[in-house]
Amino acid sequence: MTEINNTPARAEAFSFGDPMPVLDGRDVLEYIEAWRNGRWYETPVSMSGLARSFRSTPHHSSAIYVKRNILVSCFKPHKLLSREAFSRWALDFMVFGNGYLERRKSRLRTTMELQPALAKYMRRGADDMDVYFQVTGWKAEHEFAKGSIFHLMEPDIHQEVYGVPEYLSALQSAWLNEAGTLFRRKYYLNGSHAGYILYVTDALADEEQVNGIRDALKNSKGPGNFRNLFIYAPNGKKDGLQLMPISEVAAKDEFFSIKNVTRDDVLAAHRVPPQLLGLVPTGTTGFGSVVPAAQVFAINELLPLMARFRQLNDWLGEEVMSFNDYAVTGLAINNAS
Repeated sequence: MTEINNTPARAEAFSFGDPMPVLDGRDVLEYIEAWRNGRWYETPVSMSGLARSFRSTPHHSSAIYVKRNILVSCFKPHKLLSREAFSRWALDFMVFGNGYLERRKSRLRTTMELQPALAKYMRRGADDMDVYFQVTGWKAEHEFAKGSIFHLMEPDIHQEVYGVPEYLSALQSAWLNEAGTLFRRKYYLNGSHAGYILYVTDALADEEQVNGIRDALKNSKGPGNFRNLFIYAPNGKKDGLQLMPISEVAAKDEFFSIKNVTRDDVLAAHRVPPQLLGLVPTGTTGFGSVVPAAQVFAINELLPLMARFRQLNDWLGEEVMSFNDYAVTGLAINNAS
C-alpha cells in the first residue's frame, strides 16, 4: 500500500550560478599628489592602472593611436631620434602624461642618440629632481646618469613632479564601457541569455520533483548547452508551471545606451572626431564630411602636440624635433613654429 504524504506543499526558491566578479578593482585615482618614497617620488596616479586601462575600450586606445600615427607620419627622422623611437615616446606621453628620452653619450661626451625610457616604470629622484630611476620591481631599480633624461609631461594642478594624462576624467566611462562589454560576454558564455523565474504552483511539485527539475535546468546551462527541457506534470493545471523572462528587452536597450554614452564621454575627453575612428553613425543625420573635421582636428589638436614635442629642442640645444605639414586632400596644415 502506498503511503500518502499529507505534508502541505511549500514554496521554494533557488538560483543558479555563483557570484562572478566582472572587473578587478582599478582604483588608479587613490591619491592625487606625488609622495616621497625613499629615493624617488611615487606617481600621483597608478601607472600600471593607466596601462591596463589603455585597452579597456576600443574608443580610448584608438583615439590615442590615431594621434600617434598622424604625428609619426609627419615626423622628420633625425640622426639622434629615429621614427621608431619617436613613436614609442609619443605613445608613452599620450597614455601616461609623461614621456622620457634618455640622452646616450659617447666617450667624447657628445650625444650619440636619444632613446625612449618606459614611462610606466620611470620615477623622479627625491633628493635631486634631475636624477631619474627605472623601477620595474621592489628590488629592481636602475639609476640614470644625472641630466641624461628629458622629461616631457602634461602639467597637473596638484603637483609639479609628474604629469597626468588629459583623459583622466573619462576613465570612469571607459571602465563602465568595458564592464558592460565583459558582462554581456559572460552573459552569452553562461548559456542562459534570457534570465527567468520558473514558477511552479502544482501540488505535485514535491521535494523530489523539485530536485529533478532543478537538476535538469542546471544541466541545460553553460557553454554549448542550448537544450530543450521536457517536464511531465500529470493532472497539472494550465498555469501550474510558468516561465517568466526577466527584462530581456530592457537589458538589451540598457547595454546599447551604456556603450553609446560612455563612448561619447571618452571621445569628448580625447577630442577626436568620430569620423577619424571609423565609427558608423546611428540614425539618418551622420557625422558630416570627414575632411573639414580632420582639418579642424589637426589645427586644434595636432599642432599643439607638435609644439609640445618641440620642447626637446630647447633642452638639447639643437633642432631634433621637426614635422612635415599635415595634408588633408591637398590642403596642408602648416605646423611651423
